[in-house]
Amino acid sequence: MIIEFSDNLLTGNNTIDTQHRELIGRIAAFVSSCEEGDGKMKAIKMLDYLAEYTEFHFSEEEKLQQEVSYPGFKEHKEKHEEFKRTVDALHEFLEESEGPTAAFVDQVKQQVVDWLFRHIEGFDRSVAEYINYVNNPGRL
Repeated sequence: MIIEFSDNLLTGNNTIDTQHRELIGRIAAFVSSCEEGDGKMKAIKMLDYLAEYTEFHFSEEEKLQQEVSYPGFKEHKEKHEEFKRTVDALHEFLEESEGPTAAFVDQVKQQVVDWLFRHIEGFDRSVAEYINYVNNPGRL
């Protein structure tokens, strides 16, 4: 599986798109490290790093939504919380294992990569479209 930012993930909001590029880059580096058999401690540190950036990014997205009174804010925030719980569960899985196994990598691909791409293409694109609409009300 190739994990990279592509045009189909563009939302049209520069702030969101820049952060998504960074987030996907971090996820790709994490998965690559796990697939290469890097040690448990390195995997844990990279997962921590990913979790920190995710927290920052979600916070920034939520601020943007609140600034424009985005009507889907509550549902979007819940999706963010769902993702954070997933990352926490992966962290626990990694802590309890001997290292990043193939099963762990498969879970990351399904529960992090696939989830994030669907989230960006659906939820985040909707937010960006709404922000664009609010900022340019006369333009249709």
